[in-house]
Amino acid sequence: MNLIDQTFAGLKANGQTALIPFLTIGDPDVDTSVEIIATLEAAGADIVELGVPYSDPLADGPVIQRASQRALKHQVNIATCMEAALKARTAGVKLPFILFTYYNPVLQFGMDRFFAEVKKHDISGLIIPDLPVEESEELTRLAEAAGVHVIPLVAPTSKERIKSIAAGAKGFVYCVSSLGVTGERSSFFEGVEDFIAQVKAYTDVPAAVGFGISSAEQAAKFARICDGVVIGSAIVRKIEEAIPLLQNPDTRQEGLLQIREFVSQLKT
Repeated sequence: MNLIDQTFAGLKANGQTALIPFLTIGDPDVDTSVEIIATLEAAGADIVELGVPYSDPLADGPVIQRASQRALKHQVNIATCMEAALKARTAGVKLPFILFTYYNPVLQFGMDRFFAEVKKHDISGLIIPDLPVEESEELTRLAEAAGVHVIPLVAPTSKERIKSIAAGAKGFVYCVSSLGVTGERSSFFEGVEDFIAQVKAYTDVPAAVGFGISSAEQAAKFARICDGVVIGSAIVRKIEEAIPLLQNPDTRQEGLLQIREFVSQLKT
């Protein structure tokens, strides 16, 4: 069984909701990213999204764009991100890894080679926000052969496509809670609860909600109506704020502690 499925099954048995943080690998550097992954697990994260820095991130808001720019200065690429996952696993991290990347880096890497490396580096899932479900047949076939779940994104604007997207989902369905790009928000679009209920009516796999969730209060609200909560920009911003501490050996642990405390609050 895929590690994502095992994780959701265990959480469901205990009446819990998955906390799924996102970070940009290589921000501020790869070794620190590996330590942050371990910190996220220690804080109560259940699954982690490993963001591949990209020069034209169409779905990402300014916070994650800045993180990508910092990582790209260190020549971080899709191979680097997979190596970071393996380093974290070697360091003892047990939670599932989802690689968040755009389609072009996968295509440039080579599909067969990409999935061989994904499997080798113990990646459990993929999120590719610019690849429509209707055009993902080959990638999905290769992913299934490698035992990897391709996590679909579904938005309120998907309308009549919601049923077909949700019905074929593996791992979980990523429900986009807000229109536009990622980023912290104080409110969400009207009808978000009905939208999530509609998605859940079309599939037996878990439904997780992301885009804009940035506080413990917002996470708690969505935890009551879904199976997982994805938090990206708020965590990436916390990492950004902690960079001066993280880059100083004398204050590095203090920086990691600040990230851990923030994520722990989201979990509770």
